[in-house]
Parts: sequence; structure tokens; C-alpha cells
Amino acid sequence: MMDAVRSEGHVIGSKVSAVELEQIKNLVASGVYLNTSDFVRDAVRDKLAAIKTIKYRDVDYVTAKKEVMGYFQERGEAYPSEIEEDLELDYKLICQIVDELKREGRLAVL
Repeated sequence: MMDAVRSEGHVIGSKVSAVELEQIKNLVASGVYLNTSDFVRDAVRDKLAAIKTIKYRDVDYVTAKKEVMGYFQERGEAYPSEIEEDLELDYKLICQIVDELKREGRLAVL
């Protein structure tokens, strides 16, 4: 006797316009997607990846400054947005620290 394989996914329903459905069907017909479900799964993954939850750590200024200096020493150069994401520090705090490091002569702008 064969055991049924249970899917771990969940079924959700959504209405789309006739134009959107036709566009999806055209993509499926051209081989870009296996079927409409494949398109929907891919679209959901893309949307979720585009919406990042930004979390910040609560650290004091001195600690944050040391971490930012260490980041520049390790990487050489970086945009504040990269530091924000990698170190999970507030963007305004990073900009304030970068400005201070420039004034102190510890950081040069390229």
C-alpha cells in the first residue's frame, strides 16, 4: 500500500483581473513558468524578499562608533546603508559617526 505524501504548503486564494490572468497565462504558455501556481509562488517570494524587516540593536554611541570603525578597517570602504544592514545600527547614528570620523581625520571620503 502506498502512503500519501502530504504537502507542507498552504492554499490561499486571490482574485486577479482578467488582464493580469491573461498576462500570467501568456508567461506560462511561453514557458517562463510551469503553471499559474508556479508564477504566484515566485511572485510571493520576490515580494517577500523585497520587503525586508530592518531591526536595530540598542547600543551606546561609543560601542557603535567602535563597531563602525572596525567595519571600515575590515572592508576599506562602505556606504552607510551597508553598515546599517550589516551591523543593525540606526542609519542616522551611522551618519553621525561617519561625520565625526571625517572631522577627526580617521576617515576619508572617496
